[in-house]
Amino acid sequence: MMADSIEHVISYWVIAEKFHSPALGGFAVISHWLPYLLFSVSAGALADRFDPRRIIQIGMVLFMGASIGWGVLFLTDTLQLWHAAVLLVIHGIAGVLWNPPAQLLLHDIVDADQLQSAVRLNSTARYLGLLLGPAVGGLILELMGPSHGILFNSLLYLPTILWLWKAPYGPRFRKIAAAPARAIRGLADILAAFRDVAKDRTTLSMVLLAGGASCFIGNAYGPQMPIFAHELSAIDAHRSYSFLLAADAAGALFAGILLESRGLLQPNPRTAFILAILWCCALTGFALSHMYFLALGLLFIAGFVELSFNSMAQTLVQLRAPAAVRGRIIGAFNMSALGMRTVSGITVGLLGSLIGIRGSLALSAGLLLILVLTLFAFSMRRPAAA
Repeated sequence: MMADSIEHVISYWVIAEKFHSPALGGFAVISHWLPYLLFSVSAGALADRFDPRRIIQIGMVLFMGASIGWGVLFLTDTLQLWHAAVLLVIHGIAGVLWNPPAQLLLHDIVDADQLQSAVRLNSTARYLGLLLGPAVGGLILELMGPSHGILFNSLLYLPTILWLWKAPYGPRFRKIAAAPARAIRGLADILAAFRDVAKDRTTLSMVLLAGGASCFIGNAYGPQMPIFAHELSAIDAHRSYSFLLAADAAGALFAGILLESRGLLQPNPRTAFILAILWCCALTGFALSHMYFLALGLLFIAGFVELSFNSMAQTLVQLRAPAAVRGRIIGAFNMSALGMRTVSGITVGLLGSLIGIRGSLALSAGLLLILVLTLFAFSMRRPAAA
């Protein structure tokens, strides 16, 4: 995750300096999340049918290839607009080949009673990478320059590739007989996966909760943080920007450490919805706040509850998914939880250009709150008697 973030820091800097194209910046965001929307279920289906370790390795090789491609083009000063677009797409596809199979592999590494712990530690590691990645990327950019820095970054994927080569997990090491392999059928797989999701009310509500959170808000307020920094602190906006970004990630990191060390907040749909409601309230308060330290505190709370409810929703889905279609259902969850972030650029960013970023974030959080309360009522409703 840190290598992923470092590549963004260096590549976004160079393409911004070279092309001065806001459209390319928008394409960078879309190309990062759209593959999750289109291919998450297919990646999960591949992990159901083949060894997840090998699929993750393919994703890591694509990550390395993208970093090496940037480095060669930077060194030779031959980077063109279409080169940047292709490499951004490769990077996005690498991410979707990594995420669902990695989540499926957790079931081979830990027992069911440790799954929530594994999911939460995985989420914590992700946020730690997000927290450290920009700082490390800036340092590498300063010390090595963009060309050598991004080539060095490609080496950071090697430990995962080498570990997966001999890691004693995957289909060959499972003690129980594997379910018959199902053919991979593209769009039919997506429809079938959501039919499987709809069979269980808790699974359906968690997939819709994650999708709604990504669609209405996701991480779309991150790129808008410079605006909040300028409005909240007229003295040193640059430092305020850094602290605001760090507060959200630090809250998530603290949640992972605290909840894991104390074994708090066991997976429960009711708890997940309450935490999501708190997330909506914290972000609404942040959007409307004009006090810098209050905004920092609310972002810390937002990061804390975001990691908590997202990891809990993911755990519930993974625990309740039938083994035969687990990869496809995890893919459907990722399609909803990550792929729908493509839309959040409209609900927060584009709407913000019309009514102001504070108004768009507060409105998006309010609409999400209505959706969460509706899903909460749906999830808690008793099933009709047979």
